[in-house]
Amino acid sequence: MASPEITSRPIIVEHVRITCARPFAEVRAALAAALPELDADVIALLSRGDRAAIDQYEAHGPKLFIFLERDHGALLAFAGGRKSAVQYEIGNPITASKMTRHHLGAALYAPLRVALFETVSGEVVFEYDRPSSLFGQFGDDEVRQFGLYLDRELEAVLLATAGGS
Repeated sequence: MASPEITSRPIIVEHVRITCARPFAEVRAALAAALPELDADVIALLSRGDRAAIDQYEAHGPKLFIFLERDHGALLAFAGGRKSAVQYEIGNPITASKMTRHHLGAALYAPLRVALFETVSGEVVFEYDRPSSLFGQFGDDEVRQFGLYLDRELEAVLLATAGGS
C-alpha cells in the first residue's frame, strides 16, 4: 500500500471587515430578517436530482441562507465574561452544488463563514474572507465566477444589515 502524499502551497486570501452603523443586537436581528434559515427541502431536491424543482426554487427562492448560527461569545464566558460574537455559515446549497461539480475541493468553503462581533471599544463589525479569493485558488474559471457572484451577494446583504446611509 502506498503512503499518503501531502502537498501544500500558500494562497492569498482577501479578508474583509465591515464596520456597522447599528448596535450589535440590531445588526444581528437585521441579518436574521434578511436571510432565511436553510430550507431542508432544497437539500432534498438536490439529493433527488429534481432539476425542474431546483430551477424553480433558484428562480424564486432566496439567494443566500443562514446554514448555521453559533453564539461564539458564549464560549468566552470562562475568559472574563460573555461577549457579543456570532459566527455564521452563510451560502446557498444550489450554488454550492454548481460550484463543487467543477472542483470538489471548493466544498471546503461552502457555506461561507462570517463573524459578527462587538470589539472592546464598542465597534460592531462583520469579518469574512472574500469568496472569490477562497475559491480562486482552485484555478477553475467556473468556480471563480461563482466566487465573484458570492462576493457581490454576501457584501450586499452585509452592507444592508450593517445600517448607515
